[in-house]
Amino acid sequence: MPRFSVIVPAFKVQAYLHACLESVLSQSYDGLELIAVDDCSPDACGAIIDEFAARDPRVRPVHLPRNAGLGPARNAGLKQARGDYVIFLDGDDTLVPGALRAIADRIEATGAPEVLVFDYARTYWTGRTVRNKLAALLTEQGPAPFRLTDRPELLKLLMVVWNKAYKREFIEREGLTFPPGYYEDTPWTYPALLTADSLATLDQVCVHYRQRRQGGNILATADRRHFDVFDQYDRVFAFLADRPALARWRPVLFRRMLDHFAAIAASRGRLPHGSRPEFFRRARAHCRRHRCPGAAPAGRDRLRHALLGLGLRRTFTTLRSLNRLRARTRRAAATGVQALRAAALRLHYRIQLRLPLRPGHAVFSAYGSRGYTCHPAAIEAKARELVPKLRTAWVCDPEHAHTVPTAARRLRPGGFACLTALARATYLVGNTGLVSDTGLDLRPVKRRGQIILQTHRGTPLKSMGLDLQERPAAGGRTDFEQLLADADTWDYSLSANRHSTLVWERVYPAAATVLEYGAPRNDVFQRADADDVAAARASLGLPEGTVAVLYAPAHRDYRRTQRSPLDLERLATALGPRFTLLTRSHRLGDGLPAPAATGKPPRILDVSDHPSVEELCLASDTLLTDYSSLMFDYANLDRPIVLHTGDWEAYEAARGLYFDVRATPPGAVARDEDELIDIFTSGHWQGSRSAQLRASFRERFCPYDDGLAAERVVRRVFLNETAGLPAVVPLAERRPAPSPAHRPRVLPHQAQGAERDASTVVSTVPGP
Repeated sequence: MPRFSVIVPAFKVQAYLHACLESVLSQSYDGLELIAVDDCSPDACGAIIDEFAARDPRVRPVHLPRNAGLGPARNAGLKQARGDYVIFLDGDDTLVPGALRAIADRIEATGAPEVLVFDYARTYWTGRTVRNKLAALLTEQGPAPFRLTDRPELLKLLMVVWNKAYKREFIEREGLTFPPGYYEDTPWTYPALLTADSLATLDQVCVHYRQRRQGGNILATADRRHFDVFDQYDRVFAFLADRPALARWRPVLFRRMLDHFAAIAASRGRLPHGSRPEFFRRARAHCRRHRCPGAAPAGRDRLRHALLGLGLRRTFTTLRSLNRLRARTRRAAATGVQALRAAALRLHYRIQLRLPLRPGHAVFSAYGSRGYTCHPAAIEAKARELVPKLRTAWVCDPEHAHTVPTAARRLRPGGFACLTALARATYLVGNTGLVSDTGLDLRPVKRRGQIILQTHRGTPLKSMGLDLQERPAAGGRTDFEQLLADADTWDYSLSANRHSTLVWERVYPAAATVLEYGAPRNDVFQRADADDVAAARASLGLPEGTVAVLYAPAHRDYRRTQRSPLDLERLATALGPRFTLLTRSHRLGDGLPAPAATGKPPRILDVSDHPSVEELCLASDTLLTDYSSLMFDYANLDRPIVLHTGDWEAYEAARGLYFDVRATPPGAVARDEDELIDIFTSGHWQGSRSAQLRASFRERFCPYDDGLAAERVVRRVFLNETAGLPAVVPLAERRPAPSPAHRPRVLPHQAQGAERDASTVVSTVPGP
């Protein structure tokens, strides 16, 4: 018997049904059946369902002889369900990759609750994805399973059927069915939550709730069927009347009913013209019929509920109009204030540019004010150590202020203090344009005596600077005039190697002096010791003996919506319990499954928000990437690197690459997911051939990363020393941070000579 029965009703969703059904069938969890119900749809929905059923035995088609509506269509699917749990999914929505695996793991971890509530995100036709605003209510903190009395706040969630998994035995025991008409979820979800003996939550987005541009959404359609809401709440209160033990919930549901009525009444597009008086009359009748002691809400809802209870339509409408007018006035005022503030800031900047520079003052920034990180952070720390009386300031957004050392002054980007510092500091250091990052449309000014250092953000593999002019997918929003204006202000341009030097001089044509000194952010890899590595792993909760794979894919410019290039659940399952994937991405969104709370070490850990990529590198045993410049930094640790280049042609066409990294890689290269799994399971990822490739890669791209790069930069830029800079330590003499403790062992197949490079390879695996 399948673990899950996924029921998908379909009516006039032919354009979206393929994606919906495919999102179910492509799940990494196999224990499912897909019951697709054609609600006598006049379009191609029935044919699409039959096509899927013909090629996949897990699909069970149901064709209704006449259009019955969403509720009866779900009932028809329920009659066919055989799974332990039932999940409902609308035909234009989709399951997130890894959703069923996460749901199954959470069910197991919480003792098979009767109802599991999970999260969703709205996906818009523009490609924007917005998570449920009440996601915090789904926290997995605290005991589980529980009853609704333990966490009544769950009733504040959107009362829909498709954000829950229901035990089929529970559905049959309680006799839950869907009524006809609009708002059919209401008399299902409330009884389900109220009567369940055991509930649990999953704090993970499992469903993408499609928001169509036009059509398909009953909430945006004027129709008499919106009056069905009254019958649905009659059914809810009839259910309560049949169960006296649930009487305590009557005031709560009464308030929720009035909230629902008010939302419909306040909407411009739901009630047909001329039907509003009738709606208020019926709302007043329902208030009188179901009123109960203790149902009066607190705060501003009290007036709204009172107007509905009295049927005062004109007063309700007038107050709604006044509230909308007040909101528009507030927005207009805010826009005016913002315009005045921007003008004042621009004037302030021009005035500050005419005042003297402040000797010994330096301003730093990284990644558009995202916190204390990258080359500027390493240089700032070394500058405070080597330059007497230097006063440093760091431009960062408030949410990243905690990352800045207390010795450095924190500056809010675009503020008066920030513009003063940018205009009058002697030194400006950043990996983007400090002035252009203020968002004030300010043209950068290079003052006499001011020294500007551009550190860049890593060794370039993908096209950068002016080369993006030929890559509209990647550079379509780039202001190339601003880019050149920024470059014209640079005194120094930092380079990690000869390849970077040649690229920077060509794509940022300016008079800056190139400092080919190495990558300061990589200094830590030569200074860190075994204790630092252990601390980094402990901060991530990695158990001793775990092989940590840092997965860092590059951003896909040719995709509007980012998603993981790999099926991470499949990869983690293939690697086994001794491996943990540390996923760090350019916000791949909800495609990255969060670790399930199973009480076991997580197989997949999303570290995208971790403040230090260097600490993640220290904690990991190997790097898995594709086109990310992190490979050039990670090579300094002399640890295995694996590349997955499954979409090479698409990425190269959209972004452009300076060389074919597959021809001269830092380690093993996989061209598809199966090959990647084989590389790890065979031990090839850490074989001798991989070590040889890595050594050649280090010689080419890491010639100066000896732990002294930041010192060379500080002495040259801040102390104006041109001779006697620290000599480069040869590669053979460097001692990077040690790998996490491993003991050598020869894999059985390697003893038989099965290693691909035909040499004897000693693999290192975690010790006991």
